[in-house]
Amino acid sequence: MKRGTFLKTLGFGTVSTLAGGAILSSCMNHDMATMTPAVAPDVLEGSFSTPLSFPETSLTGTALNAGSQNITTITGKNTQAWGYKNGILGPTFRIQSGSTVSIPFTNGLTEETNIHWHGILVPAAMDGHPDQMVMPGKTFNYSFKIDQRAGLSWYHPHPHEKTGKQVFMGLAGLFIIESAEEKAINLPAGAFELPLVIQDKRLNTSGGIDYRPTMDEVMIGYMGETIIVNGVHSPFHNVATRTYRLRVLNGSNGRIYNLALSNGNAFTVIGSDGGLLPAPETVTDLLLAPGERVDLLVDFSKSALNSEVYLQSSVFSGVNFQGRQAFKIVKFVVNKAETDSFKLPTSLPEIAPISSSATTKIRTFDIGVGMGTSGGHGGSMAMKGMHTINGKVYSGERIDESVPLNSTEIWEFNNSAGDEPHPMHLHGTFFQVVSRTGGRSRLIASEKGLKDTVLVMPGEKVRIIIKFTNAGKFAFHCHNLEHEDDGMMLNFEVK
Repeated sequence: MKRGTFLKTLGFGTVSTLAGGAILSSCMNHDMATMTPAVAPDVLEGSFSTPLSFPETSLTGTALNAGSQNITTITGKNTQAWGYKNGILGPTFRIQSGSTVSIPFTNGLTEETNIHWHGILVPAAMDGHPDQMVMPGKTFNYSFKIDQRAGLSWYHPHPHEKTGKQVFMGLAGLFIIESAEEKAINLPAGAFELPLVIQDKRLNTSGGIDYRPTMDEVMIGYMGETIIVNGVHSPFHNVATRTYRLRVLNGSNGRIYNLALSNGNAFTVIGSDGGLLPAPETVTDLLLAPGERVDLLVDFSKSALNSEVYLQSSVFSGVNFQGRQAFKIVKFVVNKAETDSFKLPTSLPEIAPISSSATTKIRTFDIGVGMGTSGGHGGSMAMKGMHTINGKVYSGERIDESVPLNSTEIWEFNNSAGDEPHPMHLHGTFFQVVSRTGGRSRLIASEKGLKDTVLVMPGEKVRIIIKFTNAGKFAFHCHNLEHEDDGMMLNFEVK
């Protein structure tokens, strides 16, 4: 059912009074009379005069402590945010494949939280499932072995009904896995490898982060007017006339970015969620949904010395409430001439395709808006979720899909009747995208490798194929965090 049709059937026009737990409480702080049909707020660009910064790099054993702290990195004002160590983002872990990781975690918040290791194949007991909460003042040691390809992953909280708030307030960080196989390709490294976490924030008049979604903003996802990169609003970074590796995470709650260069030059996509693609692909723009990562090569030798090139978000279609505005994200100043010996490889490490002939089951999931009446979080039988999967909202006590260990399945996410985009994320596994019908009717460059999150736009059906080799209870959900908190999440168990 489409969003507008659903709301009108409830008699609220464009405003609904149904939302899950913490979101409902937040929404009720607003004057209902002031609510208007929601669209993403226009982005307010800054002066691009603040240097881009990078979170500290950490190795295994670094302790994380979720808590409130003073920051000055967003608008230059001293304000409060949440973080794991120093600043709005946690440290970037850089770990070799094959290593065993041990990360002590303390919950310094006044509410429950945990850490989900997004894109890392950890045992179910370490996944950061919504069942696995760390209470205020308590500690937990995350310990697991890294046994997967090199790639860019990340970590963030995953408490049901509070994920959107906790991530928006600043709890997130990068996790980079390295391998000898990837290093042998000699991709740009060191100062020429730039990890970029792109997020949008809504700020109050004192410059503090403001998380108070209205009912309509629960429907579309909470978005802000201030774009930050690695915690800095409108930053700049000096570059030389050579090729750089940009490793980009969309860490926003609900905003989609259509990445492009302001000079119109093409760039090369070499990787996505699960590491390097089988072959490089050259594009001039690329959609990146919340939770997705992309690995890009940008050749600044094609730009004049002392010129400025912006990584921007260009306009895109297919969504009613965002994509209508182009805006700049980060400025690159080409201020140094340098000879670059890097040569783009014609191929990258092979990814074995998962054979559809091995498929034992096809599961179809209708995603969108419905009137789910499940057990819900905390066991309430109230009608608490508007965003549903197959008509159901999340219940921690329920296993929605049982999957045999080592089986291969095709899952189809059906958004053909919806009018909101849904980036669908699976815990505990990677998958390959098989097909997209309706809407864009094609795969984009970043979808031709291993994925853990795939964007399903309005009017689309997307099929993915998965081999389930990780036993235990995991979740799958929309990575629009307001949708997830509103109930758009189910459990699957592999055994």
